[in-house]
Amino acid sequence: MNVKQAVLAGMLAAGLGLAGCDVITSIQKGGAVERLFGTTSDGQAVKLFTLKNKSGAELQVINFGAIVLSLKVPDRNGQLADVTLGCDQLSDYESKTPYFGAVVGRYGNRIAKGQFMLEGQTYTLATNNGPNALHGGLKGFDKVVWQAQAVQASDGPAVEFSYLSKDGEEGYPGSLAVKMVYTLTDKNEFKIQYTATTDKPTVVNITHHSYFNLAGAGEGDILGHEMMINADRFTPVDATLIPTGELKPVQGTPMDFTKPMAIGARVNQDNEQLKFGGGYDHNWVINQQQAGELTAAVRVVEPKSGRVLEVLTTEPGVQFYCGNFLDGTLTGKGGKVYKHRYGFCLEPQHFPDTPNHTNFPSCVLQPGQTYTQTTIYRFSTVK
Repeated sequence: MNVKQAVLAGMLAAGLGLAGCDVITSIQKGGAVERLFGTTSDGQAVKLFTLKNKSGAELQVINFGAIVLSLKVPDRNGQLADVTLGCDQLSDYESKTPYFGAVVGRYGNRIAKGQFMLEGQTYTLATNNGPNALHGGLKGFDKVVWQAQAVQASDGPAVEFSYLSKDGEEGYPGSLAVKMVYTLTDKNEFKIQYTATTDKPTVVNITHHSYFNLAGAGEGDILGHEMMINADRFTPVDATLIPTGELKPVQGTPMDFTKPMAIGARVNQDNEQLKFGGGYDHNWVINQQQAGELTAAVRVVEPKSGRVLEVLTTEPGVQFYCGNFLDGTLTGKGGKVYKHRYGFCLEPQHFPDTPNHTNFPSCVLQPGQTYTQTTIYRFSTVK
């Protein structure tokens, strides 16, 4: 152990957070700078990784919840801004945040009444969203400390995360070994590559839950962002946001983003689906040529800054949520208050409640199989 590592170990033992070791504990590893972010309420050390690419963009992630703390990308004039919502303190991520920047699983999104049947056996989950299970349960993947190490990927600096979700955790069957690689590519892409294996049949639906505002986090609402979704259908929901099972055409509805449309243009229309969600909080069925292939799913433009976000994914669906439950009670990074619709989420996924709908693409993972998924958040600008 060198002197720097010895000092870090001593500070960890003393429970000191980021402010106490900001300078002397930074360690360069595989294209990333690693340092201590803090300790959880139960005493686990949490690391912060800072990745910078050749274009000057910067990604900061922690191994608690594999959370994206910040993502700085340029506007049309080359000025960097953090385009993700989040918090300054680890304690806020433990107790207050609505999944800001986190990985969610083992099953992202909702499962009706917290129950599903798999190979003749019924499994019961915590109901943490009204009558339904949401985002993996009371302590999903967003609330655990992942093993993490900086690595150098072929296309940019990266962090590799791993976690073993044990058999029965949050009610799910099978021990699930999960690995994720976050890469900040030199093309200003935030790329996530997921793999997982299991020792028993189980269900898997892992996704990413950053809240984006391309004008900059805390810089007003996102209603003027112009969005296009490569989807001719969506999955309508009931009053508890559980899919009815129908794959409904978007044509003639406020769900039609097949051509660029401001997020706020129709969000307050007198429409049953919008009333159920308090705005957009729905799954779109991506127009894939072939299941599992990387497909351009969404494109968003923020006209004032010129920033563009494109989402490419191998998943069959994407949940678009426009921050309907942000209400000004959360103070985020730098003391900025996050008000109604100050951020939006684009969560590539299998459809909500898939285990209870045989007509949806299967999310079952069997022993001997490998779950794989790739999602890319690609940033660029327009004039």
